[in-house]
Amino acid sequence: MRSLKDQFPRVLLGKHQLVMTVLFAAFFSLLFLLVSIPFSHNAWFNLGRSEAFWFTVVFFVFSLAIVSFSKVGLYMLRETANFTVLHYVLWNTVEILLIAVIYSFFTIEGDRFGIIDLHNMQFWRLFLSAVVYGVISLGVPYIIAALYFMLEEKDNTIRLMNYGNVVSDAPISPSEEKRITLFDNSGVLKFSINPDNLYFIESDDNYIQVWYTDSGGEMKRYMLRCRLKTIEDSFSGSDLVRCHRKYIINIRRVRLLSSGREGYSLELESDATPRIPVSKTYEQAVLARFNSRA
Repeated sequence: MRSLKDQFPRVLLGKHQLVMTVLFAAFFSLLFLLVSIPFSHNAWFNLGRSEAFWFTVVFFVFSLAIVSFSKVGLYMLRETANFTVLHYVLWNTVEILLIAVIYSFFTIEGDRFGIIDLHNMQFWRLFLSAVVYGVISLGVPYIIAALYFMLEEKDNTIRLMNYGNVVSDAPISPSEEKRITLFDNSGVLKFSINPDNLYFIESDDNYIQVWYTDSGGEMKRYMLRCRLKTIEDSFSGSDLVRCHRKYIINIRRVRLLSSGREGYSLELESDATPRIPVSKTYEQAVLARFNSRA
């Protein structure tokens, strides 16, 4: 179980994951609030022909905009090294509080226009009620979405680690068992290669590009939908080493490790590959691997 000080799983901050979280939260919250109307004395939501209809539409547009901008901010912070579970909880708490303030404002305006009768309810009681509804209507779908995507990521990692589970019309030889096998996010085997032919893997959001040499020694690239974090977790302890938020390199294919004004960089054995930067986050891990080879 993760503590609040643990680094937040970056899989939950991917573009696809955040978009789906927003859509699921919007559907869940709308359904929950409509179902809860008969049990609330200050609810005014209505999707039929009534005075409250446009209040409902405008409120949901405002709320959806806040949630969307909030998730865009999370996406921009996805590579922050010290973004913890506590940061994520506080971020979403502020989001819920802000929406609760907007709900309270709309409710007071609705009372002023005669759409709802608050019976002289104090603002702080109205606000606390809105916070409770916000925690349920947003907090619950956020938790459900997080659990789903973490289970999906774990399943993808297991698939990457178990090449023996792939159906084949021929027995797998011991040499083939050592091959690096990559599956896409749907669990379909897409790429299999001898470790000696793989140079590095480059990330492009939820896609990766594998740089490798074919049987003729020509450098090629292969793209598939998979996350770099999944590769890192699946092949930890192997010759594949994370050196940057965008790169995993094959340590056996590094020709030179050099230091410059902007930090360390790696030169691979093929002149067809670019120089690979080493970020501060992974610098010690890369140096440790080089020291262990010395």
